[in-house]
Amino acid sequence: MKLTILVDNNTLIDHYFIAEPAFSAFIEADGKRILFDTGYSNAFLKNAQKLAIDLRKLDFIGLSHGHVDHTWGLFHLAQHHFEARLENLPFHSPTIIAHPQAFQSKLVPNLGEIGSIISEQKLAHHFPIKLSEEPVWLTENLVFLSTIPRSFDFEGHDTIGFLDDGTPDNLIDDTAFVYKAKEGLIIIVGCAHAGICNIVEYAKKVCGTDRIVDIVGGFHLLQTEENQLVKTVNYFEQLKPLKLHACHCTGLQAKIALASVTNIQEVGVGLTLRY
Repeated sequence: MKLTILVDNNTLIDHYFIAEPAFSAFIEADGKRILFDTGYSNAFLKNAQKLAIDLRKLDFIGLSHGHVDHTWGLFHLAQHHFEARLENLPFHSPTIIAHPQAFQSKLVPNLGEIGSIISEQKLAHHFPIKLSEEPVWLTENLVFLSTIPRSFDFEGHDTIGFLDDGTPDNLIDDTAFVYKAKEGLIIIVGCAHAGICNIVEYAKKVCGTDRIVDIVGGFHLLQTEENQLVKTVNYFEQLKPLKLHACHCTGLQAKIALASVTNIQEVGVGLTLRY
Protein backbone atom coordinates (compact mmCIF):
# COMPACT_ATOMS: atom_id res chain seq x y z
CA MET A 1 0.00 0.00 0.00
CA LYS A 2 1.23 3.46 -0.91
CA LEU A 3 -0.14 6.68 0.58
CA THR A 4 0.62 10.25 -0.53
CA ILE A 5 -0.46 13.36 1.38
CA LEU A 6 -2.11 15.77 -1.08
CA VAL A 7 -3.40 18.32 1.45
CA ASP A 8 -2.38 19.14 4.99
CA ASN A 9 -1.88 22.28 7.08
CA ASN A 10 1.85 22.07 6.28
CA THR A 11 4.18 21.13 3.45
CA LEU A 12 7.46 19.28 3.81
CA ILE A 13 10.58 21.46 3.74
CA ASP A 14 11.92 22.07 0.22
CA HIS A 15 8.76 20.71 -1.40
CA TYR A 16 6.80 23.50 -3.06
CA PHE A 17 3.21 22.47 -2.75
CA ILE A 18 0.06 24.23 -1.55
CA ALA A 19 -0.96 23.82 2.09
CA GLU A 20 -4.30 24.66 3.65
CA PRO A 21 -6.03 23.77 6.95
CA ALA A 22 -7.62 20.68 5.45
CA PHE A 23 -6.81 17.08 4.54
CA SER A 24 -6.60 14.85 1.48
CA ALA A 25 -4.62 11.71 0.75
CA PHE A 26 -4.14 9.49 -2.31
CA ILE A 27 -4.00 5.74 -1.67
CA GLU A 28 -2.88 2.95 -3.96
CA ALA A 29 -3.83 -0.47 -2.61
CA ASP A 30 -4.40 -3.89 -4.14
CA GLY A 31 -4.54 -2.45 -7.66
CA LYS A 32 -7.09 0.24 -6.72
CA ARG A 33 -6.69 4.04 -6.68
CA ILE A 34 -8.49 5.81 -3.84
CA LEU A 35 -8.81 9.48 -2.92
CA PHE A 36 -9.49 10.00 0.78
CA ASP A 37 -11.06 13.43 1.35
CA THR A 38 -10.69 16.40 -1.01
CA GLY A 39 -9.61 19.27 1.22
CA TYR A 40 -11.18 22.75 1.11
CA SER A 41 -10.21 24.05 -2.34
CA ASN A 42 -8.59 22.80 -5.53
CA ALA A 43 -5.22 22.55 -3.78
CA PHE A 44 -5.38 18.74 -3.82
CA LEU A 45 -5.69 18.80 -7.62
CA LYS A 46 -2.77 21.19 -8.06
CA ASN A 47 -0.58 19.19 -5.70
CA ALA A 48 -1.55 15.92 -7.40
CA GLN A 49 -0.58 17.36 -10.79
CA LYS A 50 2.85 18.35 -9.42
CA LEU A 51 3.23 14.80 -8.12
CA ALA A 52 2.17 13.30 -11.48
CA ILE A 53 -0.91 11.70 -9.87
CA ASP A 54 -3.81 11.57 -12.34
CA LEU A 55 -7.03 12.12 -10.39
CA ARG A 56 -9.09 11.56 -13.52
CA LYS A 57 -8.43 7.88 -12.95
CA LEU A 58 -9.81 6.82 -9.59
CA ASP A 59 -11.72 3.79 -8.35
CA PHE A 60 -13.08 5.24 -5.10
CA ILE A 61 -13.42 8.48 -3.17
CA GLY A 62 -13.77 7.99 0.58
CA LEU A 63 -15.06 10.78 2.80
CA SER A 64 -14.03 10.91 6.45
CA HIS A 65 -16.97 13.21 7.24
CA GLY A 66 -18.88 16.12 5.74
CA HIS A 67 -16.97 19.20 6.95
CA VAL A 68 -15.75 21.94 4.60
CA ASP A 69 -12.05 21.09 4.97
CA HIS A 70 -12.67 17.53 3.77
CA THR A 71 -15.44 17.83 1.15
CA TRP A 72 -15.46 21.23 -0.54
CA GLY A 73 -12.85 20.01 -3.02
CA LEU A 74 -15.52 17.66 -4.42
CA PHE A 75 -16.83 20.51 -6.59
CA HIS A 76 -13.41 20.90 -8.20
CA LEU A 77 -13.06 17.14 -8.74
CA ALA A 78 -16.47 17.01 -10.43
CA GLN A 79 -15.36 19.91 -12.63
CA HIS A 80 -12.09 18.10 -13.40
CA HIS A 81 -13.96 14.98 -14.57
CA PHE A 82 -16.56 17.04 -16.45
CA GLU A 83 -13.82 18.72 -18.45
CA ALA A 84 -12.22 15.33 -19.20
CA ARG A 85 -15.54 14.25 -20.75
CA LEU A 86 -15.73 17.44 -22.79
CA GLU A 87 -12.21 16.97 -24.15
CA ASN A 88 -12.54 13.20 -24.67
CA LEU A 89 -9.66 12.56 -22.28
CA PRO A 90 -9.25 9.22 -20.51
CA PHE A 91 -11.04 9.11 -17.16
CA HIS A 92 -12.66 6.67 -14.77
CA SER A 93 -15.61 7.73 -12.63
CA PRO A 94 -14.96 6.70 -9.02
CA THR A 95 -17.59 5.56 -6.56
CA ILE A 96 -17.97 7.85 -3.55
CA ILE A 97 -18.07 5.96 -0.24
CA ALA A 98 -19.45 7.83 2.76
CA HIS A 99 -21.61 7.61 5.84
CA PRO A 100 -25.32 8.45 5.21
CA GLN A 101 -24.99 11.68 7.24
CA ALA A 102 -21.96 12.93 5.29
CA PHE A 103 -24.07 15.03 2.91
CA GLN A 104 -26.49 16.43 5.47
CA SER A 105 -26.32 20.16 6.06
CA LYS A 106 -24.09 21.11 8.97
CA LEU A 107 -25.04 24.58 10.15
CA VAL A 108 -23.25 26.97 12.49
CA PRO A 109 -24.87 30.25 13.61
CA ASN A 110 -23.32 33.30 11.88
CA LEU A 111 -21.31 31.00 9.57
CA GLY A 112 -24.00 29.06 7.74
CA GLU A 113 -23.14 25.82 5.95
CA ILE A 114 -19.97 24.05 7.09
CA GLY A 115 -20.94 20.76 5.46
CA SER A 116 -20.66 19.67 1.83
CA ILE A 117 -21.12 22.59 -0.57
CA ILE A 118 -22.51 20.24 -3.24
CA SER A 119 -25.58 18.11 -2.52
CA GLU A 120 -25.69 14.34 -2.75
CA GLN A 121 -28.36 14.64 -5.46
CA LYS A 122 -26.24 16.86 -7.72
CA LEU A 123 -23.03 14.96 -7.05
CA ALA A 124 -24.75 11.72 -8.07
CA HIS A 125 -24.98 13.10 -11.63
CA HIS A 126 -21.17 13.00 -11.74
CA PHE A 127 -20.18 10.00 -9.60
CA PRO A 128 -21.88 6.87 -8.27
CA ILE A 129 -22.48 7.20 -4.52
CA LYS A 130 -22.58 4.40 -1.95
CA LEU A 131 -23.70 5.35 1.56
CA SER A 132 -23.29 2.84 4.37
CA GLU A 133 -23.54 2.75 8.14
CA GLU A 134 -21.60 -0.52 8.18
CA PRO A 135 -17.99 -1.28 7.19
CA VAL A 136 -17.36 -1.54 3.44
CA TRP A 137 -14.38 -3.55 2.15
CA LEU A 138 -13.09 -1.83 -0.98
CA THR A 139 -10.37 -4.40 -1.54
CA GLU A 140 -9.32 -7.60 0.21
CA ASN A 141 -7.31 -5.50 2.68
CA LEU A 142 -8.77 -1.96 2.66
CA VAL A 143 -11.93 -1.21 4.64
CA PHE A 144 -14.06 1.90 5.10
CA LEU A 145 -15.17 1.69 8.75
CA SER A 146 -18.27 3.93 8.63
CA THR A 147 -20.07 4.33 11.99
CA ILE A 148 -17.56 4.35 14.86
CA PRO A 149 -18.86 3.12 18.24
CA ARG A 150 -18.12 5.67 20.97
CA SER A 151 -16.53 3.34 23.52
CA PHE A 152 -14.50 5.74 25.68
CA ASP A 153 -16.06 8.34 27.95
CA PHE A 154 -13.25 10.88 27.47
CA GLU A 155 -13.60 11.50 23.71
CA GLY A 156 -16.01 11.58 20.80
CA HIS A 157 -18.79 13.46 22.57
CA ASP A 158 -18.30 16.98 21.18
CA THR A 159 -20.91 18.63 18.97
CA ILE A 160 -20.24 21.19 16.24
CA GLY A 161 -23.21 23.16 14.94
CA PHE A 162 -26.58 21.71 14.04
CA LEU A 163 -28.19 19.44 11.48
CA ASP A 164 -31.11 20.54 9.29
CA ASP A 165 -33.65 19.43 11.88
CA GLY A 166 -32.05 21.61 14.57
CA THR A 167 -30.46 18.78 16.54
CA PRO A 168 -26.80 19.17 17.58
CA ASP A 169 -24.37 17.59 15.16
CA ASN A 170 -22.29 15.02 17.03
CA LEU A 171 -20.46 13.96 13.85
CA ILE A 172 -21.84 10.42 13.59
CA ASP A 173 -20.53 10.48 10.00
CA ASP A 174 -16.89 10.73 11.14
CA THR A 175 -14.95 7.64 10.14
CA ALA A 176 -11.68 6.23 8.76
CA PHE A 177 -9.99 3.83 6.36
CA VAL A 178 -7.96 0.85 7.56
CA TYR A 179 -5.46 -1.16 5.54
CA LYS A 180 -4.74 -4.63 6.83
CA ALA A 181 -1.07 -5.33 6.09
CA LYS A 182 0.91 -8.41 7.12
CA GLU A 183 2.69 -6.37 9.81
CA GLY A 184 -0.54 -4.94 11.22
CA LEU A 185 -3.00 -2.12 10.61
CA ILE A 186 -2.49 1.25 8.93
CA ILE A 187 -5.33 3.54 10.01
CA ILE A 188 -6.08 6.67 7.95
CA VAL A 189 -8.23 9.31 9.63
CA GLY A 190 -9.58 12.68 8.58
CA CYS A 191 -10.32 14.58 11.78
CA ALA A 192 -11.16 11.81 14.29
CA HIS A 193 -14.19 13.63 15.69
CA ALA A 194 -15.39 10.18 16.76
CA GLY A 195 -12.31 9.94 18.99
CA ILE A 196 -8.96 8.61 17.85
CA CYS A 197 -8.96 5.87 20.50
CA ASN A 198 -12.52 4.87 19.56
CA ILE A 199 -11.45 4.62 15.92
CA VAL A 200 -8.44 2.44 16.73
CA GLU A 201 -10.52 0.11 18.90
CA TYR A 202 -13.11 -0.35 16.17
CA ALA A 203 -10.40 -0.86 13.53
CA LYS A 204 -8.92 -3.64 15.63
CA LYS A 205 -12.34 -5.27 16.02
CA VAL A 206 -13.28 -5.08 12.33
CA CYS A 207 -9.87 -6.31 11.14
CA GLY A 208 -9.30 -8.91 13.84
CA THR A 209 -5.84 -7.83 14.98
CA ASP A 210 -4.35 -5.65 17.73
CA ARG A 211 -1.14 -4.78 15.88
CA ILE A 212 -0.94 -1.15 14.75
CA VAL A 213 1.73 -0.17 12.24
CA ASP A 214 0.78 3.48 11.70
CA ILE A 215 -2.00 6.03 12.12
CA VAL A 216 -2.08 8.86 9.57
CA GLY A 217 -4.23 11.99 9.65
CA GLY A 218 -5.90 14.42 12.04
CA PHE A 219 -6.39 13.33 15.64
CA HIS A 220 -8.79 16.17 16.65
CA LEU A 221 -6.57 17.12 19.58
CA LEU A 222 -6.64 20.92 19.47
CA GLN A 223 -6.84 22.83 22.77
CA THR A 224 -7.70 19.48 24.30
CA GLU A 225 -8.84 19.23 27.89
CA GLU A 226 -6.13 17.79 30.13
CA ASN A 227 -8.19 14.74 31.09
CA GLN A 228 -8.69 13.72 27.44
CA LEU A 229 -5.07 14.33 26.51
CA VAL A 230 -3.71 12.36 29.48
CA LYS A 231 -6.02 9.42 28.81
CA THR A 232 -5.22 9.50 25.08
CA VAL A 233 -1.49 9.45 25.78
CA ASN A 234 -1.96 6.58 28.26
CA TYR A 235 -3.94 4.69 25.63
CA PHE A 236 -1.18 5.08 23.03
CA GLU A 237 1.46 4.11 25.55
CA GLN A 238 -0.35 0.78 25.96
CA LEU A 239 -1.15 0.48 22.25
CA LYS A 240 2.49 0.74 21.16
CA PRO A 241 2.02 1.59 17.46
CA LEU A 242 5.20 1.38 15.40
CA LYS A 243 4.78 5.04 14.41
CA LEU A 244 2.30 7.90 14.13
CA HIS A 245 1.83 10.52 11.41
CA ALA A 246 -0.44 12.94 13.27
CA CYS A 247 -1.29 16.09 11.30
CA HIS A 248 -4.05 18.52 10.30
CA CYS A 249 -6.12 19.00 13.50
CA THR A 250 -3.51 17.63 15.93
CA GLY A 251 -2.15 20.51 18.01
CA LEU A 252 1.47 21.03 19.02
CA GLN A 253 0.77 20.27 22.69
CA ALA A 254 -0.79 16.93 21.72
CA LYS A 255 2.11 16.06 19.42
CA ILE A 256 4.63 16.79 22.17
CA ALA A 257 2.64 14.67 24.64
CA LEU A 258 2.30 11.78 22.17
CA ALA A 259 6.01 12.00 21.33
CA SER A 260 6.81 11.11 24.93
CA VAL A 261 5.33 7.61 24.42
CA THR A 262 5.31 6.99 20.65
CA ASN A 263 7.43 7.35 17.53
CA ILE A 264 5.66 10.39 16.06
CA GLN A 265 6.84 11.48 12.60
CA GLU A 266 6.71 14.69 10.58
CA VAL A 267 3.88 15.07 8.06
CA GLY A 268 3.26 17.48 5.22
CA VAL A 269 2.02 17.76 1.66
CA GLY A 270 4.16 15.61 -0.60
CA LEU A 271 4.92 12.95 1.99
CA THR A 272 4.76 9.45 0.52
CA LEU A 273 4.51 6.40 2.77
CA ARG A 274 4.89 2.79 1.67
CA TYR A 275 3.83 -0.25 3.67
